[in-house]
Amino acid sequence: MMTINHLLISASLFFNHFFSNIPNKMIKINNVIVKPTFKATDVNKMLLSINNLLSLFLYYTINFIFSSELTLDKNNLVFFVFYYKIIAKSVKIDLHFERYEYMDKDHHLTPFYTKLLEYANSDVVAHDVPGHKLGKLNNDMMLFTGPQMYQLDANAPRGLDNLNRPTGVISEAAELMADAFGAEKAYFLTGGTTMGILSMIMSVCRAKEKIILPRNVHKSAINALILSGAVPIFVKPDIDNELGIANHMVFEDVEKAILENPDAKAVLVINPTYFGVTSDLKKIVELAHEKDMMVLADEAHGSHFPFSDLLPIGSMEAGADMGSCSLHKTVGSLTQSSILITQGSRVDHIRLRSTINMIQSTSPSSLLMASLDVARKNIYFEGPVKIPALIKMAEETRNKISLIPGLQAIGKDHFIGRNAFNYDETKIIVKVSEMGLTGFDVYKELFDEHHIQLELAETQLILAVLSIGTRQKDLDALVIALQALSDKYMPMQMAPIKSKVKYSFPEAYTRPREAYHAPKKYVPLNQAVDEIAAESIMIYPPGIPIVIPGEIVSQDILDDLDFYQRSGSVILSDTEGGYIKIIDKEYWEKWSELYEDE
Repeated sequence: MMTINHLLISASLFFNHFFSNIPNKMIKINNVIVKPTFKATDVNKMLLSINNLLSLFLYYTINFIFSSELTLDKNNLVFFVFYYKIIAKSVKIDLHFERYEYMDKDHHLTPFYTKLLEYANSDVVAHDVPGHKLGKLNNDMMLFTGPQMYQLDANAPRGLDNLNRPTGVISEAAELMADAFGAEKAYFLTGGTTMGILSMIMSVCRAKEKIILPRNVHKSAINALILSGAVPIFVKPDIDNELGIANHMVFEDVEKAILENPDAKAVLVINPTYFGVTSDLKKIVELAHEKDMMVLADEAHGSHFPFSDLLPIGSMEAGADMGSCSLHKTVGSLTQSSILITQGSRVDHIRLRSTINMIQSTSPSSLLMASLDVARKNIYFEGPVKIPALIKMAEETRNKISLIPGLQAIGKDHFIGRNAFNYDETKIIVKVSEMGLTGFDVYKELFDEHHIQLELAETQLILAVLSIGTRQKDLDALVIALQALSDKYMPMQMAPIKSKVKYSFPEAYTRPREAYHAPKKYVPLNQAVDEIAAESIMIYPPGIPIVIPGEIVSQDILDDLDFYQRSGSVILSDTEGGYIKIIDKEYWEKWSELYEDE
């Protein structure tokens, strides 16, 4: 009969031999791939110290053989791993694990796209939706695209898995996505990072719970506040008066908000801003976690960060709990396709999945999901090679533009000099105001006269967003067009344009949710001073609200709106014709006595 000592000695010899011979093999603990950095002697010590925990030892030894705490490597070797949170801490042995940079995944695979292609070529008889029946209808768009695009627009949960509860190829594709981004789990989103931000905030914050976030957030964050009922604690971003834009959150301002609001549930960080500027995300994460707050990252413009050391740090590497990434913006998937990535024990995946399914369509686009799958493969292999070349092209282009009279290309040095933590050098910002033109003027003329589409314009500048799909000839065309504008307008000696936007963020009077549900009335904009807004008004792009529900309308806000309107900007609001929707204070006070908002 095997005695306890025999069992301990046998196990000790096994671990000693196993870890001595294959020290670099990977181990999966709590769905995180790690590699062991402890020595076999530590394992011996652990085993020989466990006599007083015999029942625990036997229970976990047996269960580890079949449990999810084990994984197989490519050679199908089973790893016996003691559950460090229980065993190691019980015997007071510190087993050190380090994050394994690349898990044992084959990123040449595209599980969902491959299965979708197989389905499209299978001659299936379609008696389901969509109504185009896999491209059997003739329409104007098909004359341009051909039937192939429609053949990939399928809705077959039997053959293609179900996004709302993935167990097959969507799940496999999501695992590869998580691996590529250094996350524990990834969710495919067909509603853009708007959907990701809604899901993150709504899954973390309940009504009247606080969340710390920059005031220059995207409108989706404001909508999440309305839907969740959360209370925003806004941090004023750094204002770049030279360029007339709002940038990052300064760490000291975030620290102040965290210390003054210890009951806040989370901190939302933009990584990066629309213009490529980042906060010290890692430092924010460390402080927030110390105070038991989650960190959520809006990475709509930072999906490419994990694929080059020349770029700012990504959310998962920084230690954030969740991040939402618009792969369609900088990685190359189709517009509206994004992902939500997570890590750590703070994430409630049951609530998160429930929230995502509440917002996600039950008829998600297979085209969008397939584009995520293939974009991940492409950036995984091409990113580390092409991103450095792209950054070099961008820098050379900035140098050429800065030689053009009346123009100044803004680079990393400008933002680092303004206390920014880092900057995404795949962005090209050009200050055009010295030509006597606004950014809006240049934006329009570049498209109308030179067929160049920019990302956005502001009073003094224009923004071009680059990706690994950008070619040298595209950048050359931009330089040539800007030179033509300089040749045309500089001889006119027009006065330089100064930014008239004040960036005086309004005072909050009540929660966005309460303002949204309050009785309302409509008044002309010029009569709205000191009234409480009941709608968001924003310039798009970038979609950052100038005023949100619950904030007090100031004269500065009205002046900013008037300026943008006269500049020809696209203004998004619920109300048109020079009116604004405000809270009807008289009825609100009476109504509030009868209704307590949850």
